[in-house]
Amino acid sequence: MTPLPHIMVAPNGARRTKVDHPELPIDISETVATAAACWDAGATGLHAHVRDVNGTHVLDAGLYRELLAEMAKAQPNMLVQITTEAVGRYAPAEQRQVVIDVMPSAVSISLREMLAEGTARDFYNWAHEAGISVQHILYDADDIALLSREVTAGRVPQDDVQGLLVLGRYTTGQRSDPDALSPLVQQLTQAVPDVDWAVCAFGPTETDCLKRAFDLGGKARVGFENNLFNAAGNRAANNAARVAEIASL
Repeated sequence: MTPLPHIMVAPNGARRTKVDHPELPIDISETVATAAACWDAGATGLHAHVRDVNGTHVLDAGLYRELLAEMAKAQPNMLVQITTEAVGRYAPAEQRQVVIDVMPSAVSISLREMLAEGTARDFYNWAHEAGISVQHILYDADDIALLSREVTAGRVPQDDVQGLLVLGRYTTGQRSDPDALSPLVQQLTQAVPDVDWAVCAFGPTETDCLKRAFDLGGKARVGFENNLFNAAGNRAANNAARVAEIASL
C-alpha cells in the first residue's frame, strides 16, 4: 500500500465555493494547477473532491478518472486520494461503487458513514486485495473504538491501516483545540499500533494543531477544505501558502 504523504493538501472540500475564497479550485483544471503549486510548496499528496458543472460536490467516477488522468500528466509523482464523502447525498452503496468504478490508488472514507450498512464490511477487504490504500476518517473517540473493533474482527484488514484524526468538525464555530489531539493519538496507536496517521483541523488554529501532530509523530492534511487563514490570523493567499506554512514547521 502507498503510505500517507507527510503533507497532503485538501484544496476545496465538498462545501466551500469561490464566495468563500476566490482561489479555491472548483473545476479539474483549477484543481490540477493548485496541486502543482502545492507540490512546489511542499505537499506530496492531493486529497481530491470533484464538482459538477454547478460547482456541487459529486461522487462521479468519470470526473475522478479525468482528474487522475490530468494529474498523471501534470504531476505524476503526486499521490491523488479521492474521497467518498457523503455530504448527506450518498448512501454507502454509492460510496463503494465510485471506488470500484475508479480504482484509485488511495481513498478516504468515513468509517461511520460506510458502516451505516452492514454489507459494507466486505468492502474493506476487497479494497485491500485490490491494493487501494484506505484512510479511515475518525472524528472522535467513538470512531477510533469502532475502527479497533472492526480490525479485531477482521472486517478491516490489520495490515497498512491508515487514519485521519479530524479536529474541530463538530465543535462550536468549528474551532480546533491542539490539546484535544494527544488523547486521540494515544487511543488510536494503542488500538492499532502500526497505524499510519495524519491530522486535519478546522478553523484558524489549524497550524497549531498540525504542529502538534508533527510533534507526536503524525502527518498533516492542510488546505482550504478546513481553514482559510494563516497562523498569524491573516487570510491565506491560496492553498500553496497554507502548505508552505505547514512545511516550514
